[in-house]
Amino acid sequence: MLEGFKRLFSGPPAAPATDWEGIAPWAESRHYAFRGVQNEGFVIDGRLGATPWRLEWGPSQRPYIQGQELRIRSELGLHADLQLVLMNRVLQEAMEKAVFDQYVEGVQTRIDNQTPPEMRWLVMFPKLPGSEMAELRDRYVALSSIKSWLKLWLQGPVSQAVAALHVDGATPLVLMIGRGRLMLRTSLAEATVESLLVWLRLFETAMREAQRVAAENGEALTPSAAPSLWQTSALPGDERNT
Repeated sequence: MLEGFKRLFSGPPAAPATDWEGIAPWAESRHYAFRGVQNEGFVIDGRLGATPWRLEWGPSQRPYIQGQELRIRSELGLHADLQLVLMNRVLQEAMEKAVFDQYVEGVQTRIDNQTPPEMRWLVMFPKLPGSEMAELRDRYVALSSIKSWLKLWLQGPVSQAVAALHVDGATPLVLMIGRGRLMLRTSLAEATVESLLVWLRLFETAMREAQRVAAENGEALTPSAAPSLWQTSALPGDERNT
């Protein structure tokens, strides 16, 4: 499965930029914690109100992202059964092609745990109809284990923030909720303050809206500190597929 992904998204990996001089002062000015990781990227820890988030820029952890990957996540203490993903349509179509090639024309009969959850969910859950996607219907798809939760979350600010992104339609973008946490993944060849701000604003909008929907549904929010997802420094038991 992973090799099939690599063929679909093959291309020369971008060399990581190493000039982060502007990012560290920016992070400090916002009272964020910044640290470099083995000359391959960096980690920034910040907060939205009382809720911590972690931003990581470094080598890709997903086969559908070539070169450098931007990851942002926050432990929001959301309902454990909630599984939700919003992704760009080009990525969705490539993932579904990989599933077809591997499990319909190939020899495998089931998806294993090495398959990224965002790909498994494409098979497990129905997509939100285009008529319910508003301005996102042409470029994005969304699906969830709890459709009503997804619709409430996509209302207003989240859809507007995603629609306002000035990114190429082929740029992989995954915004997902699972195991109580919110995660954003995208490709980012060069990290700058301006590019980080674009994605962080989107992520914080998604955070606020997730907290709003949870509060309206009477869910108990218990955010916790986010452990690192960094490949070379992952904590024991921290799953790469989350």
